[in-house]
Amino acid sequence: MGSVIKRSGTIALMAAAIGPAAGSAWAQPEMPADPNIMVEGERISEPAPTAEMAAGPEVKGIISARSGPRMQVTAPDGTATAITITDATKVKASSGIFGTKKTLGLTSLLNGLPVSVKTLQGQQGLVASEVTFRNGDLKTASMIHTGTNQRFEQQAAATEALRGRMGDIDKYNIKSTTNVYFDTGRATLSPSARAELCNAATAAEGMDNALILVVGYTDSVGSEEYNQTLSDKRAGSVINYLQQACRWKPYRMLTPTGMAEADPAADNSTPEGKAQNRRVAVNVLVSKGLDGL
Repeated sequence: MGSVIKRSGTIALMAAAIGPAAGSAWAQPEMPADPNIMVEGERISEPAPTAEMAAGPEVKGIISARSGPRMQVTAPDGTATAITITDATKVKASSGIFGTKKTLGLTSLLNGLPVSVKTLQGQQGLVASEVTFRNGDLKTASMIHTGTNQRFEQQAAATEALRGRMGDIDKYNIKSTTNVYFDTGRATLSPSARAELCNAATAAEGMDNALILVVGYTDSVGSEEYNQTLSDKRAGSVINYLQQACRWKPYRMLTPTGMAEADPAADNSTPEGKAQNRRVAVNVLVSKGLDGL
């Protein structure tokens, strides 16, 4: 998130660049001045209640700047649209292969994230009523935002090429599955789990057109909400290690997901069974349409 500073009534963005490092040629564009943005320490005006607003256009593109309650979305043709975000804005991520949507917080709206925004016509311009995006795209935007050493241009090109090949294919052959296990309530990888993950990535690297699907699970201890969060964290730990330590390319990763205590591998009534269910499954897949090519 960029911070806002005073500068003769205008707003300057001090956000990280969308590229590999701040201060590079990929500098953040400045947002236009807005009376709803904090300039002198207090809000000048509040947007009208969303119930009173007329519907606006749906805006699709990439978030190219953030400043306070405002974001800029740049379309493929280069058109930039400034949109106000409010507490009523709904933020949702689709989980891809499982076809479900998850509600997230406004902090998920990172620079570089491809989004589709439903808007309302406010007095000061467009107001976002709902922002949706792919969970996999959020993973990529988060990776860029945190400054890993992946090159944005190379990854973007490779991701688009892969989507072109995989767009109409929804069935896969499972080539292998590696399970790594976790302590109760924890999402930290053990040394043995780290070794197994890199072994799985190395084996998958030798398969033509191989993709990896990561799915996190828990045992039956705890609430459904707690276990959903924990399974997501476990899947995230595996994803981060595969990409950062095992050098698995993010664009060869299908959308990860947490499945909480669904699909238990063993009986949750015993300690041994619960231990087997506290796992993340790393599935190496090849589309049936590409298998053998």
